[in-house]
Amino acid sequence: MKIADVRATTVTVPLEAPLRHANGCHWGRFVRTIVEVETDTGIVGLGEMGGGGESAEAVFRALKGTLKGHDPARIEEMRFRVANPTASLYNNRTQALAALEFACLDILGQAWGVPVSEILGGRLRDRVPFASYCFFRYPDARTGRGEVRTIEQIIANARDLKARYGFTTHKMKAGVFPQDYELEAYTALAAEFPGDRVRFDPNAVWSTEEAIRFGQAIEGLRNDYLEDPVYGLHGMRRTREKVRVPLATNTVVVNFEQLAANTLDTAVDVILLDTTFWGGIRACVKAAGVCETFQTGVAVHSSGELGIQLATMLHLGAVIPNLSFAADAHYHHLTGDIIDGGLMRYEGGAIRVPESPGLGVKLNREKLREYAELYRELGNYPYDQDPLRPGWAPLVPNDRWADPADDRCPSMA
Repeated sequence: MKIADVRATTVTVPLEAPLRHANGCHWGRFVRTIVEVETDTGIVGLGEMGGGGESAEAVFRALKGTLKGHDPARIEEMRFRVANPTASLYNNRTQALAALEFACLDILGQAWGVPVSEILGGRLRDRVPFASYCFFRYPDARTGRGEVRTIEQIIANARDLKARYGFTTHKMKAGVFPQDYELEAYTALAAEFPGDRVRFDPNAVWSTEEAIRFGQAIEGLRNDYLEDPVYGLHGMRRTREKVRVPLATNTVVVNFEQLAANTLDTAVDVILLDTTFWGGIRACVKAAGVCETFQTGVAVHSSGELGIQLATMLHLGAVIPNLSFAADAHYHHLTGDIIDGGLMRYEGGAIRVPESPGLGVKLNREKLREYAELYRELGNYPYDQDPLRPGWAPLVPNDRWADPADDRCPSMA
């Protein structure tokens, strides 16, 4: 069995409302690139990566010559063909490699008649628990609904998510408003669900001193962890020395060199493994093995997935023994998906690991065409900009905060 063709299609899928974060905003939609790898036997494997648009499609077109005729079972060889670590200093293809790895594992699972989790060592759990992902949100420009800005709206949104999906862990995405306001909001969220776990993520925009101040103020809550309060391993170490809350990251430990540095001189207690950032599911399984050896916590990170990448997160979560925490997912903010059956269902705050051969998801060709056409109509959006603050950019550490009293509704054109 050999690779015969590689195809990439960029899509944009609407969100319930625009999601605000420390670096800007998701402007009411996600942009993802869907990858199809076809073999000479007719099996098609699916992959997915974030953003990219026409530039991502060009990367996969360029790689077609490299991959044509390659055995999809030789994934480690493909890693060096696509993302040799020295060559990747000039052409960072880590996310492209991840999408191709997803597709090759999907092919192998279909060819062998087993789910990807069985290829990776066999599932240890049939369902993966998830945390709610509580964002500050602009109102949806089409309906005027969906705003999350005030503390009352934060609580109402979290109640709704718990009622709809059954979450018992709540993650608050922050770094948008001044720290005191976000501290009040987080404390209120924790008080609303006294039996549930909570976690907080300001996307690394605080100074170390601000991180210490916040971390000490939340020590009495039922925290899973404080995620990326500062940027850089040394800043995380300084914070960790003075705060009795576990620190987590998906920013400063995203490869094996950084994992080694953290293991030799601990700065972070919990590593948030992302199947795209690390270059595939297999890399995440390897990293989880290192974390298991050194008793470092592990969780699964979300980078704005559709159903294909969500399936990779589920297979990863199924096979690693040291999944210490509920996984993250933006998934419940979506209004649709490109897989057959539509959005996967949450049951009691968890999603079942697919049992069909391969990744266990199939493309819905009609939805793929619909969302590809929507991408051609709307194009990319500037992830690192805020639609109501033209010319704004966050500093690191930041002191340019949004105003929580600003109730305008931006256009998302």
